[in-house]
Amino acid sequence: MSLTRFSQGDIVISTDSLVTSTWSGNTNNLQTAFTSSANNFTSPTSSGFFHLDVYDKVLTDTSAELQYSIAYGNRLGSGSPDFTNDSGSHGQNASRATYGAYRNLVFGDENQFFTFGTHTPDDIYVINVARARYKQTLKPGTLNLQLSASVATSPGTHHNFQLTDDSITQNGSAKLTNLGRQFNIVSGSSGVMSGSLLGQTVSGSYGLFYPDAGVLILNPDAFGSGSGFLGPNKHKGEMTNYEGAGKERNPELLYYAISSSGNFIVDTEEKVTSQYYFARAKNFEYNYTTNPSFTDGSGNLSFSSMINNPVTFITTVGLYNDSSDLVAVAKLSQPVVKDFTKEALIRVKLDY
Repeated sequence: MSLTRFSQGDIVISTDSLVTSTWSGNTNNLQTAFTSSANNFTSPTSSGFFHLDVYDKVLTDTSAELQYSIAYGNRLGSGSPDFTNDSGSHGQNASRATYGAYRNLVFGDENQFFTFGTHTPDDIYVINVARARYKQTLKPGTLNLQLSASVATSPGTHHNFQLTDDSITQNGSAKLTNLGRQFNIVSGSSGVMSGSLLGQTVSGSYGLFYPDAGVLILNPDAFGSGSGFLGPNKHKGEMTNYEGAGKERNPELLYYAISSSGNFIVDTEEKVTSQYYFARAKNFEYNYTTNPSFTDGSGNLSFSSMINNPVTFITTVGLYNDSSDLVAVAKLSQPVVKDFTKEALIRVKLDY
C-alpha cells in the first residue's frame, strides 16, 4: 500500500465560534422552572440551606434536567441555622460555608471579600448554571435576566429588575480572576448598560458575571430593602428561626424572583477548531487497486480492462501517522472516478 505524505501547504487550521442556547432542548428563554427543595430543610445540614436545584420540568417527569442552582452566602454566618449548638460553633453554618467556597474560587484568599463597586455587603446570592448546560463558556453580551418581586412597602405592586452584563458597554474588557473573566452585572439588556452602573448610590453594582465558570454573583444590597425578594432572612442560630409558614429560606427568595419574572436568557459559546487536510491524487497515482481479487496467482491482472485504461473509484480517505497507523477515516458522499487522465483533490475536515 502506497501512502502520500501531506506537505505543509496541504494542512490548514481554522477556529470558529459556535453559539447555542444554554437551556435544555435549545430553549432560548427559560420561562418556567421547577425545584423540589421545599422538603430539604429538615436539619441545619440539609441541602436546601446550601443551594436549590432548578429544573426545566417537574421532577415527576423523568426527562427533567438540571438547569441551574441558587445559593446564599454570608461572610458572618447569618442567614442559616448553625450546624451544632456546641460552644464556639456560632456562625458555623451553610451560609458562611457558601460564602467561603465562592470567595476561595474567585480570589483564592480567605481574607478578601466580594466588593461591588466600592460597596462590600455581608452577603451574596449565587446563580450557578449547570455544567452540562454550557460547553466552554457562557457568551458575554447575551445575558438577559429579569427579577420580579412584590414591593414590601406597597403590597400588590411589583418591582422589576432587567439585568445584563456590561461586556459590550465596556468594549469587551474584563477583569481576570481565578474563575476566568469577570464582568459587572448591570441594568440593561444584551450586554449594553442602561443608566448608571450602580444599583443604589451607596450599595454598589448589581453583581458580577463569570461566564467561563457559568456563575453569577448578586449583591443583595443593590436591590434595596423595598424590593422584597433580596432582603435576606438573617436570623442566626436555631432551626426554629427557619421553620413555619412565611419563613422562606434565602435561596428560595431568589428562585421566586427569577421564576415569577419568566425571563432568563443566556447563550453558550464553544470554540470549534477545524483542521483541513487536502488529499491530492495526481494523474499517475491511485489508478490501480490493491484488492487481491484483481490479480491471479502469478500477479497478472484478472481483468483486461485494467491493463491499458485502468479505472478506480475513490470512496475513502485514510489518515495515517508517521508509524503508518490509521488514525482517522473520511468517507466520501459518492465515489470519485480516477484514471490516468484525472486528478482528484479531496478536502478532509476534522473538528475538535
